[in-house]
Amino acid sequence: MIDKLKKLSKLIRYYILLSTTEAGSGHPTSALSATDLMAVLFFDGFYRANLENPKFENNDRFILSKGHAVPALYAVYAAAGILTEANLKTLRKFDSPLEGHPTPRFQYNEIASGSLGQGLSVGVGMAINAKYLDKLPYRTYVLMGDSEMAEGSVWEAIELASYYKLDNLIGIIDVNRLGQRGETMLGHKIKEYAKRISAFGWQTIVIDGHNLKEIEKAFKKANQIKNKPIMIIAKTIKGKGISFLENKNGWHGRALTGEEFKKAIAGLGQIDYSIRGEIAKPPKNQKLTPTPMGRGSDRSAGEFQIPEYPKDIPFATRKAFGNALARLGHQYPEIVVLDGEVGNSTYAEIFEKKFPKRFFQMFIAEQNMVGTALGLDKRGKIPFVPTFGVFLTRAFDQIRMSQYSQANPAEKFGGAGIKFVGSHAGVSIGEDGPSQMALEDIAMFRTILNSVILYPSDAISAEKLVEEAIKFKGIVYLRTTRSATPIIYKPNENFPIGGSKILKKSEKDAVTIVAAGITLFEALKAYEILKKEGINIRVIDLYSIKPIDEAFLKQAAKETKAIITVEDHFAEGGIGEAVRSVVETKIYSLAVRKMPRSGKPEELLDFEEISAKAIIKKVREIVKV
Repeated sequence: MIDKLKKLSKLIRYYILLSTTEAGSGHPTSALSATDLMAVLFFDGFYRANLENPKFENNDRFILSKGHAVPALYAVYAAAGILTEANLKTLRKFDSPLEGHPTPRFQYNEIASGSLGQGLSVGVGMAINAKYLDKLPYRTYVLMGDSEMAEGSVWEAIELASYYKLDNLIGIIDVNRLGQRGETMLGHKIKEYAKRISAFGWQTIVIDGHNLKEIEKAFKKANQIKNKPIMIIAKTIKGKGISFLENKNGWHGRALTGEEFKKAIAGLGQIDYSIRGEIAKPPKNQKLTPTPMGRGSDRSAGEFQIPEYPKDIPFATRKAFGNALARLGHQYPEIVVLDGEVGNSTYAEIFEKKFPKRFFQMFIAEQNMVGTALGLDKRGKIPFVPTFGVFLTRAFDQIRMSQYSQANPAEKFGGAGIKFVGSHAGVSIGEDGPSQMALEDIAMFRTILNSVILYPSDAISAEKLVEEAIKFKGIVYLRTTRSATPIIYKPNENFPIGGSKILKKSEKDAVTIVAAGITLFEALKAYEILKKEGINIRVIDLYSIKPIDEAFLKQAAKETKAIITVEDHFAEGGIGEAVRSVVETKIYSLAVRKMPRSGKPEELLDFEEISAKAIIKKVREIVKV
């Protein structure tokens, strides 16, 4: 088998150089260093997958965290007979699924990678799914580069994988010494990598990443380890196999010229272009994922009904979120909740008490929490990620990358989309001060392609919007409030995504107030005071910020003199700009524009001029014009 692997490695190197030279760009040297590792993994019986069904539940998972080395992945599938040379020559072309960094457009690849330091977190999610949820024996392999080991998110994943004893997770570090601009932090000190990773509770295996027998032995050993994750640390040479590229700085991200390609191929020696590798099939005795209970469950309908919320008792939307998850947990067994050690504040703990086996503590490591959620999402789960809205900002790159991992929503494993929940939004949280106030979160999630942003104002709308988030195929952000707010809706109200609610309206409305969440109640206070002065205002609850209710807003713009938006969020990227993007009329934006500080919620709303007092002042100014 070793002789065949040598021939396959040589063929893979040829394909790497062929595709990148034809493209005129790419990262051939980074792919060449990983070639022998991938040849053994894919063609020596370790990686098991049904190629006729790439989404099959029991396939092993492979994540190329060092996404710039993707020519090696495409070359492996060419060596397996899946891709042709003609396919490889489309690398990086507009209509080709063979993109410059891997995305799910290539059907044998599940996640988008290339922003370094994220692959291991996704692998943690897939491994948790196999070990604790679906109870399947598939393994998850994650190939990383040594440069990305400087990323903190990698070490967050390393910590958590050890905590959950993920013996089905096998990491591989391609330690080729050279990064984009020179030597990496540790260079070829592979024992130092082993020392550090072992300290986190992993089983480490140090090898020569070009010795096929050592690689084979390492994978065999990795598959026998129990109760701890495994990291294979492979010393490799960047540009391996091409003498004038080997271990040379300055070749990162540079393709060969036509003459250099000819020289490189001649240096490879005789190539067997007809040889093909075979990827092993998953064992037949693997347990299939149980079919989840569908939407039309025959369980008691009462179990899924919204509980009675007394009209005279204010109730926080963050707690209503927790109630909704627990209420819907049986109906949607795909729901999994990840907590960043704030479950007693977001009220995710309500779900934990009812469904402890579907609740995973991620601790204070939000980047890894989002990456893990993506891994669960890609295995057919509906992951909820509730934390303080402000803490999601530190995981924006993971959130951003998750949008590129969305495949066809119609597929079972196309990805239901991560459901992000940000509590403690805005200055209205009060005394905790600005470090805890989510004021950038709406802007952040508005930039995510095809995302949905929902902002409930009371417990009823929160419960209903959790259901809408679950049913939506894609990324959702639900913004909840710390303070208890009055109940203003009835349990039979519907809150479709893209809608809004007109709470106050007359034929004599002078101005329209558009608000959501905490500021909606400031608008209602302003309505009562202005009404006594003979000034009618229209009040709209913009519970769906994205997509936005364009029709209702345009109608309000025609029927009233101006629109005032009021939000507990910075002006940039918030509700005001969302409304302004669809309405051409006079729009006045009341938003957080001063440096926040600690204080009572009412003091802060007044200070930022987003309170009823500020609304009344602005309405009076407009009416006088």
